[in-house]
Amino acid sequence: MKRLSLSIIIFISHFYLAQYQPKNMSSADLRKANEWVDKTYQSLSQDEKLGQLFIVALYTNKGEEFISQVRSIVTNDKIGGLILMQDDAGREINLVNEFQSKSKVPLMIGMDAEWGLYQRIAKAHKFPWAITLGAIQDKSLIAEMSAKIAEDCKRMGINWDFAPVVDVNTNPGNPIIGNRSFGSDVNNVINSASAYANGLQNNGILAAIKHFPGHGDTSTDSHLDLPVVSHNLERLEKIELAPFKALMDKGIGGVMVAHLYVPAIETEKGIPASVSKKIITGVLKEKFGYKGLIITDALNMGAVSNKFKAGELDAMAFKAGNDIMLFSQDVATGKKLIQQAIDKGEISQSRVEESVKKILLTKYFLGLDKYKNVNPDNINDDLNNATHSAIVQKMYANALTLIKDDKKLLPLDSGSTYYYVPLEEASYDAFLTQVNTGTTAIIKKSDEINTIPSNSKVIVGFHKDNSTAYKSYKISDASKKILADLSKNQNVILDVFGSPYALRDIDISNISTVLVSYENNEDSMKAMANGLLGQTKIWGRLPVLVNDNLKFGMGIDIEVKKSANETDRKNSSETKTSKTVIE
Repeated sequence: MKRLSLSIIIFISHFYLAQYQPKNMSSADLRKANEWVDKTYQSLSQDEKLGQLFIVALYTNKGEEFISQVRSIVTNDKIGGLILMQDDAGREINLVNEFQSKSKVPLMIGMDAEWGLYQRIAKAHKFPWAITLGAIQDKSLIAEMSAKIAEDCKRMGINWDFAPVVDVNTNPGNPIIGNRSFGSDVNNVINSASAYANGLQNNGILAAIKHFPGHGDTSTDSHLDLPVVSHNLERLEKIELAPFKALMDKGIGGVMVAHLYVPAIETEKGIPASVSKKIITGVLKEKFGYKGLIITDALNMGAVSNKFKAGELDAMAFKAGNDIMLFSQDVATGKKLIQQAIDKGEISQSRVEESVKKILLTKYFLGLDKYKNVNPDNINDDLNNATHSAIVQKMYANALTLIKDDKKLLPLDSGSTYYYVPLEEASYDAFLTQVNTGTTAIIKKSDEINTIPSNSKVIVGFHKDNSTAYKSYKISDASKKILADLSKNQNVILDVFGSPYALRDIDISNISTVLVSYENNEDSMKAMANGLLGQTKIWGRLPVLVNDNLKFGMGIDIEVKKSANETDRKNSSETKTSKTVIE
């Protein structure tokens, strides 16, 4: 019995190392997985085992010489995976098929697809940013959306979406997180991220929560330099670390470690979290007990690449406790230095076995043991069609947030005439077109506002550039002045097609109605117009603390406007009921 118990313990421990596991797996399924992992691991040379620890980037917009370099790395360095970058989906599928055929162990294929594959593939459909999703009150909708992203990932042969971001964005000036965060409230971030991750993993795509130990209160872009998170440990536990702690035991497959300096935990000056043994092994693995895959943020980012040599950086990251080095810039040197550390006794072979078996088991659970070539035909249409638009517009509709409506100007009245003043730098046509399907909106440019009759109903749109998640949310002084002038003698409905932080320094005290639409693209503009017309319910809530007057959780509900037929039926029913009572 003692021998049996020991074998059971060993058996269970192998699977305990795999944080992600498909649902409804039987003990026979787990035994089969374990056998595949052991057999595959034993078949690998030491060089091949070390290769599993690396993921390199594949671009299709950097020319054939670059692709040849990746081909050589796949063949010679026996790497564990690829991260797909820009830009041609069909070409990437063909290359992945080719590289998989040359790999003894199937490659794990990842992508940063926080707002869908559009983040890297311009012809794919754009899904909402996390800040938009954070405004949605029915979190099951987020899972519905990420399930669609999972479908797109599978269509392209992607196994791992490096999402969701669980950073709590408490710094409005954060240059790199901002729109990528679900907001400034810890519980809302946890609930939103949990739904997002479940939508991925319940549909066979691995998730990765990022950027550990928390990138939300930074003022430096880690792509360029090393940000510092200077809070004390009590604050870190309460805010930055809280989402990671809450989600780590929920089966999340991966944690991505950021290039941040956190002096409250790492006492050696200037050591990034991504290469800090105190943070990765000490906190993430030992204190929090995380058993899933631990992966670095991209190793080409300036925060680390400006300070450490390629290859040396990889070895440092592995020593610190990472399982996978992402975006490695020198796999061969990294492998060589890791092996030298093993030979010197600085790293144990069991540490290699731990990481490689975690990687292999995750690959098995993702079905990579039975890899089949992906068909590139019609890929662009499959990643961008009416099914995407429908679910995306649903997300924007449910995110729309009404902050105030003092004069009860909503929903818009189909019998009234409105004036529409588009401001800021981005397009607005889709919004104007959709609003005019349910009412009359006469466009007035900024130099024509004096021609609007006094006491009119005027819709003002702050249309911010939606081309990337990193554009400034700030409103120009010229737009602020126009808004102030209009508010003196008009009934203004202000709609912010951008971040709610745009309202930080805008006086809205004399404005009747203020809404936040979060983004400015065709789907969001159509969805928001429908909300204003009363065709969809408005019930989003601010996901961030904007200023002392606009706090997290603010929002007013506006129900769907009843149609004329429904109103007539209701009035008729009430009349009949009244007569019956009288009689």
